[in-house]
Amino acid sequence: MAFSAAIVLAAGEGTRMKSADPKVLHTLAGKTFLNRVIDAIRALDPEVLSVVVHYQAERVAAAAKSYDEDVTIVNQDDVPGTGRAVQCAMDQLSRGGELNGSVLIAASDMPLLDTETLRSLMDFHANSGNSATVLTTILDDPTGYGRIIRDSEGHVLRIVEQKDANSSELAVREVNTSVYVFDAHVLAQAIAGLDDDNAQGEFYLTDALEKAKEFGGVGAYAAPDALAVQGVNDRVQLARLAKAHNRRVCERWMRDGVTILDPDTTWIEDDVRLAQDVTVLPGSFLQGHTVVASGAVVGPYTTLIDAVIDADAHVERSRVQGTHIGRAANIGPWTYLRPGNDLGEETKAGAFVEMKKAHIDRGTKVPHLSYVGDAHIGEHTNIGGGTITANYDGVNKHHTEIGSNVHVGAGNMFVAPVVVGDGATTGAGSVIRHEVAENTAVYSENTQHVIEGWQPPTKD
Repeated sequence: MAFSAAIVLAAGEGTRMKSADPKVLHTLAGKTFLNRVIDAIRALDPEVLSVVVHYQAERVAAAAKSYDEDVTIVNQDDVPGTGRAVQCAMDQLSRGGELNGSVLIAASDMPLLDTETLRSLMDFHANSGNSATVLTTILDDPTGYGRIIRDSEGHVLRIVEQKDANSSELAVREVNTSVYVFDAHVLAQAIAGLDDDNAQGEFYLTDALEKAKEFGGVGAYAAPDALAVQGVNDRVQLARLAKAHNRRVCERWMRDGVTILDPDTTWIEDDVRLAQDVTVLPGSFLQGHTVVASGAVVGPYTTLIDAVIDADAHVERSRVQGTHIGRAANIGPWTYLRPGNDLGEETKAGAFVEMKKAHIDRGTKVPHLSYVGDAHIGEHTNIGGGTITANYDGVNKHHTEIGSNVHVGAGNMFVAPVVVGDGATTGAGSVIRHEVAENTAVYSENTQHVIEGWQPPTKD
């Protein structure tokens, strides 16, 4: 059966999150809920993928378009409920002609919904001959979820929302995940007669399943992985789901040959890539598109964001963002590498060093208490402690060029733009404002004044 359309429900506020942000724009493992659901569905290649918006509609729509520029945005009116959301979506989608095939409907507050689960659901629906199929799962604590009520033969009779359920229905542990597949022509007719005669005063999409029975069976496919279909209603649920997901991520990397000493304090986002024989020490956060090569050691207490760490490098107690660190480099502790750095092989950025848009060539060391910004330093140069590249004049950023085999004394100030040639030496406490030629020594003449018998001032 053709997969004609997918509808992502993203209109709700998510009041239990108690946030200024729409619930669907909260994040898990580095991506928003909405982003993750769109990615999972897009991999199935529907003819049309629509996202229904209402609360902070412009903001949610802009986010959806940033994840997938081909999504169709549907604006839900002020009539509440998932059923009304689907009515609005089907009305807009059918303007291009009658839909044929199947329609997938998914809530956007299920951040771990994955393509394989959805593909299995679609296959089950196609092979069962049902007019509609609901994705379910079994939970130890089903509180908050709609319950799946079956007949004695196991067929789906109805879905009862928590607030509308009686005591026997509340005891049911099989729950609705808010993911459905309908035959398109069945869905169009099933949503036509929805009403708001319920405790919430909303148009329930679940009521459309009752109507779908007139056109054929209503089936249920139980997701094999309950974690993949759990929704998030508040921050407590988010924390639990994120923790469970992260443990799985860590376990997968450990089985692939990565040493993670303490998975409970190590967080690794989904797009991170780790080679065999990487070691991740406790308290480390690996985020974005970070890539770590074999033999590298990360941590303890290190944050990597979109960083590339080459083989055998060691990054300890540092924050590294948008930076390439070369083979066998030594970073930290307490180092802050801002975006745009490229540190070569066997380099060092030591304690309390900050860098931004710095290019450091092989073997060069910036040991401690220094700032290097908008600068290039050649090979095998040593930068004395307390050195600053003064790159900003209050309006523009300027470049500092320091050559290879340069010895920079402690407490130097390089006032950019400035060039220091290969083999040069600068004296401690120097302020370098002008070009320094190759193989020369330079220092600043600072007169030291002494006041004999000095008495410090006292308070009146």
